[in-house]
Amino acid sequence: MAPAARTPRSIGALVRYGARRFRAAGLAFGHGTANARDEAAWLVLHALKLPPGARPAVRDQPVSARAARRVLELFERRVRTRKPAAYLTREAWLGDLRFHVDERVVVPRSHIATLLREDLAPWISNPRAIRSALDLGTGSGCLAVMLAQRFPRARIDAADVSSAALAVARTNITSYRLGRRIHLVKSDLFSRLGGKTYDLIVCNPPYVATAAIRRLPREYRHEPRLALAGGHDGLDLVRRIVRCASTHLRPGGLLVVEVGSGRKRLERAFPRVPFTWPEGAADDPVFLAGREQLPAQRSPPPRPSPQRRRETPARRGARAPRAAEARHTARA
Repeated sequence: MAPAARTPRSIGALVRYGARRFRAAGLAFGHGTANARDEAAWLVLHALKLPPGARPAVRDQPVSARAARRVLELFERRVRTRKPAAYLTREAWLGDLRFHVDERVVVPRSHIATLLREDLAPWISNPRAIRSALDLGTGSGCLAVMLAQRFPRARIDAADVSSAALAVARTNITSYRLGRRIHLVKSDLFSRLGGKTYDLIVCNPPYVATAAIRRLPREYRHEPRLALAGGHDGLDLVRRIVRCASTHLRPGGLLVVEVGSGRKRLERAFPRVPFTWPEGAADDPVFLAGREQLPAQRSPPPRPSPQRRRETPARRGARAPRAAEARHTARA
């Protein structure tokens, strides 16, 4: 902490001090802010109980010694723990929407949120025509809340395999008074959704490759690994979603999925699917695909009659990969 005689005593001075401190400590960003100055401003405004957009108007506002100490203590927690600022403040923002977050969920930062703020235009021409939607791997519930706000006639299912994540989602859904329109479901991808179908499915799944997980800065390692790890090439869950989604989409339905750096690998895996890649998310691409463009899921072969059904070694071996398919996903 800064010596008492040199304690910054204005909002602008506190932000500048925090930015210098964070750069010197080599902190990593990307959980709501992209640089040391914005991170410092976020923590200053939170500690002083000011709204996030207040910084330009209050830059020169004086701060009491007690309030300044509260800010500096928060700075030191950020440096000492290397926790993302969102975990220290227990809040994250998508545009002007505030969400409760903690270490049970990843910090919300999906590029899908940007598309939802524009009602997924031009791919959806009439938001009121969307009657059902699924947020697959809902995590904190932030995308489910945005779906409910942008598509006012839709009923939303918010699915996640993590009970802990669903508890956080419930807090946010309750905060926005959307409990009657958003239904929480504990499900590993589509496994507990039965035959339900939707006009719209959105998903920000785990898509970090195994090797990349080991190289992540400490800040990211405070997030649930379950919500980040996407397997050897990062696309284990994405491939499952692409293969199964058509079964859960209504005619004319739309699938929207974020895939990180996996665009080229995904296109090689599904060369016949004409994915649409909206501009503006080059670093973490999002694809859109209509139901009719996605692979049709094959019906399982008919079961043999009980009299002829024998458990041969070949049949036992054929069933093993299905058990191994049970993987888990949780999101932001």
